[in-house]
Amino acid sequence: GLAKSFKDLPRRLQTTFVQLMSMSAADFLDQWFETDPLKATMAASGIIGTYLGVRSPGTAYVLLHHYMGEIDGAFRSWGIPRGGTGAISNAIASAATAAGVEIRTEAAVARIRLRGDRATGVTLENGEEIEAGTVLSSADPNQTFLRMIDPGALDPTFEAEVRRYKYRGSSGKVNLALDGAPEIASLPGEGEHLRGAISFSPSIDYMERAYDDAKYGRFSRRPYIDIVLPTYVDPSMAPPGKHVMSCFVQYAPYHLAEDEGTWDDQRDAFGDAVVDTIAERIPNIRELILHRQVVTPLDLEREWSLTEGNIFQGELTLEQLFFNRPTPGWARYRTPIRGLWMCGSATHPGGGIMGAPGRIAALELIAERRAGLFGRAA
Repeated sequence: GLAKSFKDLPRRLQTTFVQLMSMSAADFLDQWFETDPLKATMAASGIIGTYLGVRSPGTAYVLLHHYMGEIDGAFRSWGIPRGGTGAISNAIASAATAAGVEIRTEAAVARIRLRGDRATGVTLENGEEIEAGTVLSSADPNQTFLRMIDPGALDPTFEAEVRRYKYRGSSGKVNLALDGAPEIASLPGEGEHLRGAISFSPSIDYMERAYDDAKYGRFSRRPYIDIVLPTYVDPSMAPPGKHVMSCFVQYAPYHLAEDEGTWDDQRDAFGDAVVDTIAERIPNIRELILHRQVVTPLDLEREWSLTEGNIFQGELTLEQLFFNRPTPGWARYRTPIRGLWMCGSATHPGGGIMGAPGRIAALELIAERRAGLFGRAA
């Protein structure tokens, strides 16, 4: 288990592990780096998807979470898939279909059917019933247990844990269709620098001030922005000479202060704040914009069923990690309802486009099926 693995680590790595679990991203990076813009840019990975600032304890782990892994042997690399992120879903779907899986879209689940303490299938919103010996949910705990399970069917203690699970979405997106190439004031002209990520994170203080707005229920007036221009990698995403600019933005708290109104009220103001911030360093951005799409945390909840707009199906804070994700006692993909499994980002090891929760859940389920404990999965 985790405790034994920790005990077997060399003392130096034990110290590092404790630091990563308890320190802020800013304090952890202070041990290794001196330059403020570098520390701020690296610390940004410690706040993504969390309602915390770069100086908040626990964000060092979120930094690690985003730095884990590799692509084709390149440590902590990020990739831009040709065809957009949806191309990854399509590739997985193609592999599954080739293996005999039936995939149905436009088939929203209304209820998980139960017989006693066991899942027996699902009922779709159109009334169709599908029987199954095993049901796997990649939806978050709120959607799975509080929306799809009939009231009163859950153990009260478990239900209370589910209700305590924290989401607190804090990010949004602004997507821009551009009439040409953006001109970065400090590095004019086109080049390789436009093929990677462009981070608006000039200092630790800047990042923390962006969080100050969010603490009081306001979107950041000068936010942290992570920009990618995928059309430099995949030109097919836009007509010749045009570009797509994808802007991940923090902070955009799901819960706005009362005097801020609703996210539908603030959508345009949020988009304006993002464009204004970009214009400070890319002066020609306004004249290039052909179309703007603003995605708020409320949109993430409405369109993709991400409770409170949290992109990781729940915050990556220490009390919601490892054996506590999503709830204490139910962190190995099983649930108190026999035959109902969790396999999404609300399970270990958490969010990100990596497929780890689903893969590990599948391996656990396969092991149990081989032992003859469960029937057909669906």
